[in-house]
Amino acid sequence: METRKGIGRNFWLFAVGRFISQLGWAVQDVALPLYVLDKTHSGAMMTAFILAEMVPALIVMPFAGVVGDRYNRKHLMVSFDLARGVLLFGVLAFNLLSIKQLLVVQVVMATMGAFFGASTSAMFPDLVDSDELERANSITSSFNIFARLVGPALGGFIYAVGGIALALFVNAVSFFGSGLFEILIKYEWKAKKLEGFSQVVSDLREGISFIRSNRYLWTLMGFAIFMIAFAQPFGAVLMPYSMREILKFSSYQFGLQESAFMVGALIGNVLIATKFGRKAGRYLFHALLFNGLLILAFTWLISPFSDFSRNTAFFALAIVNVLWGTLSAFIDVPITARIQRAVPSEVRGRVFSAMAVLMHSAGPFGLIAVGPLLDRFPAWLVSLSLWTGMGVVVLYYWARYRDILTGDSEATNG
Repeated sequence: METRKGIGRNFWLFAVGRFISQLGWAVQDVALPLYVLDKTHSGAMMTAFILAEMVPALIVMPFAGVVGDRYNRKHLMVSFDLARGVLLFGVLAFNLLSIKQLLVVQVVMATMGAFFGASTSAMFPDLVDSDELERANSITSSFNIFARLVGPALGGFIYAVGGIALALFVNAVSFFGSGLFEILIKYEWKAKKLEGFSQVVSDLREGISFIRSNRYLWTLMGFAIFMIAFAQPFGAVLMPYSMREILKFSSYQFGLQESAFMVGALIGNVLIATKFGRKAGRYLFHALLFNGLLILAFTWLISPFSDFSRNTAFFALAIVNVLWGTLSAFIDVPITARIQRAVPSEVRGRVFSAMAVLMHSAGPFGLIAVGPLLDRFPAWLVSLSLWTGMGVVVLYYWARYRDILTGDSEATNG
């Protein structure tokens, strides 16, 4: 492996390449739902496209992690970026733009994206020094946030000008642009290639065994799983429901609230990248405490006890969302960096993939529960219940594992 100092050339090639592909993907992510709705006017078809992106990724993710450990990660990253570009150019060349054809394309893209993601996530910690992981994660998160801020507006404009074909063309070009940056990364990785399916099963078991036997890693992952189980339904269901049904925000105001959160997240990541670095982890429970206070403020805002007008509530919630976004960086980045440091490079792909499956599986349980609760109880009571659940988790981990979650040292073995 190449000797590195701090955050250098390899990291910036990686970060810029990812930004280019994320910007292109953000354009397609806006244009594709618009195209599906224009063609079908069907919410069920929209759901089908969402599932076509989520389900294949979850199914192949563990296998993608094994491949990411067994083959050269840089070659995989470049190959899958270029392959996705070729696929989209093929879609345009052969005019495969019917809804059913694009649904199949979505499945193939999601499958390739899982293999791409497994190799890049395993490769990323090798590109910077261990002490710089917080800064590096903050920089890449900032790029991602910027892409999510610019991409939707760009995607809407591109779709209005050239339709779905132009949006797919832009995304295809972005994959090739990303691949060109990634080719320049200096990265060596030698591992034994797979010789049979039995090795896949063996490697998967090894990844799961590593997680179970490593108390430090198991603690970090357990905390992340519990927080996702409460936070995802809060952000994905309760907040949109409350803004539209309780506060009666317009679609434009709704979008501005999302932008306010992203601006806050950008501020938080820039602060970590430029000022706090690895020290950000020391403030994890401070961030969680203030996060809890903001949830209480939101709960009051949507309760019968608040007499704010719609416009006043809009500005109040915009401030809350900016603060929420800032705090989210001080919660997510330290946990991510500690997990990255805790896993040796040679097993990182399969371990990260196993963890991703476990963590992404936690959210749906909360999502399934919150919908029926909102049909039976006021939104502010549901919010208070989620706040209580998060509070119990935070207090438990603060009492038993605060040294692990906030300390500067890492245990890398059981």
